[in-house]
Amino acid sequence: MLELNWKRLGLVAGLSLSLFAAGCGSDDESSSDTGSDGSDDEATTEEAKEIELAYVEWDSEIASTNVIGKVLEDQGFDVELTPLDNAVMWEAVASGEADGMVAAWLPATHGSQFEEYGDQMVDLGENLAGAKIGLVVPSYMDVNSIADLTDEADQTITGIEPGAGVVAASEQSVEDYDNMEGWEVQTSSSGAMATALGEAYDNEEPIIVTGWTPHWKFAEYDLKYLEDPEGSFGEEEIISTMVREGLEEDMPKAYKILDQFHWTTEDMETVMLEVYNGTSPEEAAAAWVEDNADKVAEWTEGVE
Repeated sequence: MLELNWKRLGLVAGLSLSLFAAGCGSDDESSSDTGSDGSDDEATTEEAKEIELAYVEWDSEIASTNVIGKVLEDQGFDVELTPLDNAVMWEAVASGEADGMVAAWLPATHGSQFEEYGDQMVDLGENLAGAKIGLVVPSYMDVNSIADLTDEADQTITGIEPGAGVVAASEQSVEDYDNMEGWEVQTSSSGAMATALGEAYDNEEPIIVTGWTPHWKFAEYDLKYLEDPEGSFGEEEIISTMVREGLEEDMPKAYKILDQFHWTTEDMETVMLEVYNGTSPEEAAAAWVEDNADKVAEWTEGVE
């Protein structure tokens, strides 16, 4: 069973001690790790290792981290999933406190974090293409561009966590567009934003939220992005996989699986919608993995 690990960076000493103890025992047990045919049982040793994946608690990253975590678990790894704030997630991988993440939105959303920590970790490239951020409204609202906003939704943009890239871009848009003087970006959380959107949508009330794709809300509601002629939100983005330095040497099988992990917005939104509808992230991930054996086989190719 995947474990949600709520620790923070201060617990690294305990984990390091455990790994040191395990390493000290490997030499003494080397003879028992060799089969009667002389083969080395190194794969079993690696599979028994703990691997920790960090993620930011966005619906998209809850989905992706639980899915790849389930795949690693099925390959024999002891998987821990650690929810962290944005900046702490990057710092954890850069410092080696966490082994990796599949939650790096680039080049804009996590641009400042990548600039600070990117050279301290290994970039395995995109795991999802076509990601996007921007301001999102229900399709029943009679506005199509940020440049056309006047006093809709009490001149308030309903945002998510402070420090999130989409929040920073929203705050930048208030500065970039002359017509948005006096507008406010109201920060909260991803869950609170989704609740506010649902309530407004059910009552056909105006609301403007910070949005990103992939997200289950686009499958649940009829929504649209507002055009962004000033480019405050940048172009389409990718979601990348980042791992700590040394992971390839320590856990080559896990490294290979993470390197080969790649799926689509439709894949991700399927898992996200299941979670939104009440299925636990672990159960939704397990169901998706079972239903998409061919795709999972591509991620695990060469590590059996």
